[in-house]
Amino acid sequence: MRVAVIGAGGAGLAAVRHCVAFLKSSDQKYGKITEVVCYEKTDKVGGTWVYVPETGVDHYGLPIHSSMYESLRTNLPKEVMGYPDFPIPNHTDKSYLTRTEILNFLNQYCDHFQLRPYIQFLHNVECVEPSSDLETKNNQLSQSVRKWIVTVKDLKKNILKRETFDGVMICNGHYFEPNVPTIEGQSKFQGDQLHSHDYRVPDIFINKNVIVIGAGPSGMDLALEISNKAKQVILSHHYPDPIHTIFPENVIQKGDVVKFEETEVIFSDDSKEKADVIFYCTGYKYSFPFLKKNCGVKVDSNMVTPLWKHLLSVENPTLAFIGLPFYVCAFSMFDLQVQFVLKFWFNEKKLPSKNEMLTDEVMELKRKMEKGLGKKHFHMMGPEQGKYYDDLANIAGITPLPPVLTKLHNESSMRFLDDLVHYREDHYKIVDDFNFIQLN
Repeated sequence: MRVAVIGAGGAGLAAVRHCVAFLKSSDQKYGKITEVVCYEKTDKVGGTWVYVPETGVDHYGLPIHSSMYESLRTNLPKEVMGYPDFPIPNHTDKSYLTRTEILNFLNQYCDHFQLRPYIQFLHNVECVEPSSDLETKNNQLSQSVRKWIVTVKDLKKNILKRETFDGVMICNGHYFEPNVPTIEGQSKFQGDQLHSHDYRVPDIFINKNVIVIGAGPSGMDLALEISNKAKQVILSHHYPDPIHTIFPENVIQKGDVVKFEETEVIFSDDSKEKADVIFYCTGYKYSFPFLKKNCGVKVDSNMVTPLWKHLLSVENPTLAFIGLPFYVCAFSMFDLQVQFVLKFWFNEKKLPSKNEMLTDEVMELKRKMEKGLGKKHFHMMGPEQGKYYDDLANIAGITPLPPVLTKLHNESSMRFLDDLVHYREDHYKIVDDFNFIQLN
């Protein structure tokens, strides 16, 4: 089996690491990976953790992938951010790391498992499509599947090449395609409008009246950061109650923005505020610009569908999406997902019927909607992440993730909401698979 991995960020590295393990394994009971190729469009590993000061497009005319800003620190403690078999070293007296420290960790992971020889840097995947020929059933794959034709551009040589693979793992991340809401009067607003994807340093907000739209992790962090430079920051969100965090005096919370005028913004309570800059911290869209329609997967209201377990294409199960769920212990989840995929690709576990997989997705969406969530929240895990991890582990017969990861993630998330200014001073230690302690 020949496998393509798209992207060399946290998810792509986990995919390559486990595919290489199969490649080197002498146990061919369930089939064997004969080659793994990872395509990375930049010249570095790390994906979104690679900071670049530029915005817009890169040297090759491709959109800048990273959404990192200069001062970013993690909003989760390092104790829940490592891989199961490669934790972040516990040699610091802090739990919340800088972007540089996380990037260094990913490079250490890459080098520890000797993954660089399998990564083709500055290779941009232009197209993924199923071949027109169906393979006959064999002893390696779980069912008859299409081959995959992957068209890749060698950016340095400016040439295209087409390669054929038996399986494709898509690991291109989901923090690079800005989601900008449509609001009445947007085009007539005379000030600046900026999405957090293009934010790097706060100096652009010096002495400005800024409307921050969105109070997710980025919106709250950035409202706090730019308040040191801005004249006034209005944090616009639709939470029914004010956020508990005590912000600086020049940060005001308001409801949704409903309309723009030339120099003012109108809110849901009919109040008006002067504005120099609109700062969209409104999240991102799942985007797979290289996927042809006949791959059998679409993005519907930011739900990637139809997929089984947020992972495998129902129509073509040798197409896998690693890393779609959010509000998770990302690196550990990537590792678990890749192991899950390989169990089914090599028929160690048998896939359910297509109808069973579709029904599973429909029922999960129904449960979400009963809780007042929409399709755009389908891949959101949060407090439910532990159930997802256990589900994957139980179905595939693989080692589950320790429950302490979910416990500490949830604790950190609550601290974030309650004390944004100080929560990164917390220092944790994991005691065992179920317990953690706070050291300060």
